[in-house]
Amino acid sequence: MKKIAILGSSGSIGRQAMEIAASREDLKVVGLSVGSSWREAVVQARESGAMTIAVADAACAQEARLEFEGTVLEGEASARLLIDACEPDMVMNGIVGAAGLGPTIATLNAGIDLALANKESLVIGGELVIELARGTGSRILPVDSEHSAIFQLLDGQSREAVERIVLTASGGPFRGRDDLGSVTVAEALNHPTWKMGGRITIDWASLMNKGFEMIEAHHLFGVEYERIDVVIHPQSIVHSLVDLVDGATLAHLGYPDMRVPIAFALAWPERVPTPVERLDLVAVSSLDFERPDPGTFRCLDLARQAGLAGGISPCVLNASDEVAVQAFLDGRISFPDIAALVERVLDDIGTGPAKDFQELFAIDEASRERTEELAGGLDR
Repeated sequence: MKKIAILGSSGSIGRQAMEIAASREDLKVVGLSVGSSWREAVVQARESGAMTIAVADAACAQEARLEFEGTVLEGEASARLLIDACEPDMVMNGIVGAAGLGPTIATLNAGIDLALANKESLVIGGELVIELARGTGSRILPVDSEHSAIFQLLDGQSREAVERIVLTASGGPFRGRDDLGSVTVAEALNHPTWKMGGRITIDWASLMNKGFEMIEAHHLFGVEYERIDVVIHPQSIVHSLVDLVDGATLAHLGYPDMRVPIAFALAWPERVPTPVERLDLVAVSSLDFERPDPGTFRCLDLARQAGLAGGISPCVLNASDEVAVQAFLDGRISFPDIAALVERVLDDIGTGPAKDFQELFAIDEASRERTEELAGGLDR
């Protein structure tokens, strides 16, 4: 029996992880964390048998205590405290944003295996996170569909056998569109393939998400940025590819359904039956690929530059993007302003090594403040 804690259980990833766990007798949910969705957490805990929940919002935690018969942890540190409180064998980190880095550090410090859906953990602190995992012996099992695919494709391959990694991107709603200045929030949230939260969906529309995934792939698999490519694949059937030195190319295919990588990570090293639609290539009929347009997807190049610079630059990239995306969602800036703000903040903060996590937290805060200041000057 594998005991798991699910962080961000009220989000898209968390709910699907709960669904997978409920279908398996060999998986037991022992702890849940949410931001403010305490009612959903209480229902999930009762259905799964978990006796400990963490609620980041203190007022919501007080409400949860009145309804829940188990333990309720509260505050910004509650997700980290949950890990010690319920002693899981694996933590599924589905928290969105920089808030997920602290629980990642806590999980790895405890020597616990981490199913990682929080990309910011590796974007912000990739070098330090990987070093910590190696030091404690924790395994990091990627949950992003692309990185899960690469993880599976690289199984049994030596590092010397890998020539290139190719990440696929749907291209979002603006593939082939030149004028992005008039883009509305509703248009940007209308992703043609995936249905996720606001920030993630906007990052997909700008391809910043794919830039983050390049940085993740670099840290997870030890592949240089020069050997990581991105191609647009609107059908989202091929999740990633790996080119080998002998000329072979391995590909991971399937309909877009996050339950597949979630189930793979939770059950690893086993493969378990998952109730998803099986791929019918005849029905799919054709698979298309094209290069991303650098003019439309400026954020992709910014992410590559930040990754190459290393150190604090990916942290600045993520923090600035998070604030800029929220400003766009609030109607304060235009869609192209997201890339412009990120580029300006990267220039203003500068580059340098990341000595420790405390420095990264300080850089994160400074980058947010600078982005907010600049966004204020662009308010429409």
